[in-house]
Amino acid sequence: MVYGYARVSTPRQASKMDRPNLSGLLEKLQPGDKLIVTKLDRFARTAVEGGIIVQDLWNRGVTIHIINMGTVDNTPMGKLLVQVLLAFAEFERDMIVERTQAGRESAREKGIRVDGRPPKYPRPQMDHAMELLSEYSYSEVARRTGISRSTLTREKRRRKKKEEVNIHE
Repeated sequence: MVYGYARVSTPRQASKMDRPNLSGLLEKLQPGDKLIVTKLDRFARTAVEGGIIVQDLWNRGVTIHIINMGTVDNTPMGKLLVQVLLAFAEFERDMIVERTQAGRESAREKGIRVDGRPPKYPRPQMDHAMELLSEYSYSEVARRTGISRSTLTREKRRRKKKEEVNIHE
């Protein structure tokens, strides 16, 4: 029997370690079956994990075919190829994580918001609401702008805290 496996990850999915479709497929494979994968790193997150899965499949008599490469077999050359491909995939993944973290840190240092939910109200609208608070009550500003009292209070507190930090620097 010929089976195929492809995995597409969103950032949220990438953090999950359970992959029920892969686990079910691996359990189903029998001697003589062929598993076709797009790339080796699509069913393993680390070189060690990938090596264990591939060796288990070879031990069970399952053929592994990588699209655009062909069949990798349980020979010294096949083992080397698998380990090199998995090592490069893990390296690439680690570099992406490192660059992403560096980019986020750089953005934070520049005062750019990079995490969390995006603001509901644009900066000019919130600035206008904060200006209105110098003349009107929270309830009146909320009525005029459509921004809730709690949001106005939170924004006022955030700006006051930011001002205090800037004064102490």
